[in-house]
Amino acid sequence: MAKLATIFSTFALGGIHPPDSKELSKDLPVEVMPLPDVVTIPLNMQILTATPPVEAVVDKKAVLSEGQLIGKPIHFLGVNIHSSVSGTVKAVDTISHHMMLRVPGVIVDVDKNAPPPHWPARAWQELNSRELLDIIKETGVVGMGGAGFPAHIKLNPPPNSPVDILLINAAECEPYLNCDYRLMLERAADLLDGVKIIMKTLGVEKAYIGIEDNKPLAVKSLEEAMAERHQGIGLAVLKVKYPQGSEKQLIQAVTGRVVPDGALPAAVGVVVQNVGTTVAIYEAVALSKPVYEKVLTVSGRGIARPANLKVRLGTTVQQIIDYLGGTTGDLAKVILGGPMMGLNVSDLNIPVTKTFSGILFLTKEEAALDSFGPCIRCGRCISVCPMGLNPMETSAHAEAGHYADTLAYGVRSCFECGCCAYMCPAKRPLVQFMKLSKLKNPIR
Repeated sequence: MAKLATIFSTFALGGIHPPDSKELSKDLPVEVMPLPDVVTIPLNMQILTATPPVEAVVDKKAVLSEGQLIGKPIHFLGVNIHSSVSGTVKAVDTISHHMMLRVPGVIVDVDKNAPPPHWPARAWQELNSRELLDIIKETGVVGMGGAGFPAHIKLNPPPNSPVDILLINAAECEPYLNCDYRLMLERAADLLDGVKIIMKTLGVEKAYIGIEDNKPLAVKSLEEAMAERHQGIGLAVLKVKYPQGSEKQLIQAVTGRVVPDGALPAAVGVVVQNVGTTVAIYEAVALSKPVYEKVLTVSGRGIARPANLKVRLGTTVQQIIDYLGGTTGDLAKVILGGPMMGLNVSDLNIPVTKTFSGILFLTKEEAALDSFGPCIRCGRCISVCPMGLNPMETSAHAEAGHYADTLAYGVRSCFECGCCAYMCPAKRPLVQFMKLSKLKNPIR
């Protein structure tokens, strides 16, 4: 397939361009964090189900090898969990979790003298789609930057939703985050091999990498790798606008297709995977390596040393803080993920999971700590909403406790991007009102 045309486009409705603060870590190569003394590996690394989707298959005092299976699914949305280290199981117990408060987990005393594993290369070009899906399932690949949806399910769309385009989400539009950017700079060839593996799995002939035009070095890195390896993959260079990395917005920007309300991307013939997931699929299929480590950005002016780190799953936020030299005196907020859609946390014993994209340490100057006032009816939240919703009215009904009334304003279509709250001059917590309204109106 010939190289597809470069596109300069964006999505139609709303959007913002907040200060991105990416300069804090964008020039820092990925460094490998040394092994901690103990890892705390959650058996729920997803945010898709409140019921535990995985059960432990190891007991206390079991001796583990790096990459060994320690958890198997008991729910169709569960995925295999592998040990991120060699060592001895200290306990199988409930542990801290960034979404569920407490979940089952495996605590491992790390053997730092154990030899590294050998992952044999595999001739994936000789495998068929079914065999590729089985490998992706066995190695525990999930969406590495979102809700952790199992990759083997996403890459096996239903027959009534034929897919003809693979779209790689390289927008990384959240402020501060640079982990995908560094992967594109440092592992472009592996990323493109991952794209080809996914294309073969899906049986599609077209693939685009959607990347914003504020990443010229990454664009150059990908173009050079494409020319060298004759990958035949299109590079869609997009205007900078948040939330370009949202699936529906990215699909519209790159393909012009509009995903219907309540539908998945496969309904318009598209499957979306992000950069981290694509590299994980390359490692799983081409190198036989399970998912047990994660590249993430640690940034903000509240950490002594920002970094892009490769860490073992189960490493805690506190262990990362200690490795990077501690926090600054004016630290005000710790956020898992980006500042727009991330989760504010207070428990520093939370372990890294497959879905972490970053940990931000924000100072009082960076964090939004102002108390909010009444709505002044300016309508700015409506103008920036990428889904065309009315956060102003939704929040008014939610604040009054009239949650059922928010359904008339399409609250379930909100994907909590935070554009409305960012633009609100009264500093109203519009996203929190939207989240609360959705919780009060569960889909039955």
